[in-house]
Amino acid sequence: MVETGSQIQLSRDVDAVQIPAGTAVKLLAGSVVALTQSLGGSFTVHSQNPSGLFRIDGRDADALGLKTEDAGSASSEGTLEDRIWSQLKTCYDPEIPVNIVDLGLVYSMDLSEAAGGGKRVDVKMTLTAPGCGMGPSIAADAKQKILSLKEIKDAEVEVVWEPQWNPSMISAEGKVRLGIE
Repeated sequence: MVETGSQIQLSRDVDAVQIPAGTAVKLLAGSVVALTQSLGGSFTVHSQNPSGLFRIDGRDADALGLKTEDAGSASSEGTLEDRIWSQLKTCYDPEIPVNIVDLGLVYSMDLSEAAGGGKRVDVKMTLTAPGCGMGPSIAADAKQKILSLKEIKDAEVEVVWEPQWNPSMISAEGKVRLGIE
């Protein structure tokens, strides 16, 4: 496992998402980036050219000289509901080293029968700030991870703004990770 802060030269061009704007960019082969976070199947890097923070999907781990597993994975044990929550716990705001569940961003998760068989999952979540451009990316990541469960045939992740998120919603585990308690 490469340590956080390690300098890495990209072996090939890679698609990335600029943080917090959510803008799609291409980081070029040969660019040197610093790994700032590797959680939930994606990587956050700091680049000098272009300058800023960027999220790189786990499928492009090879461009960093890493493996997708280096970013962590969900548990495959427990009930379907437990496994859905486990998948949601592999989703991260790329600027914060705490998953969206422990940050208190997931307000509800409903499991029902899907049309044509299988299960449907509906999630309502929020963001730490309304102007965060990463919202669609975080929601899409959550949906994709839920849909990776073989029993799930349909999923919807909706970003909502009520109630407004505040730091008191962070779980005890999340607060410890952030050094709040």
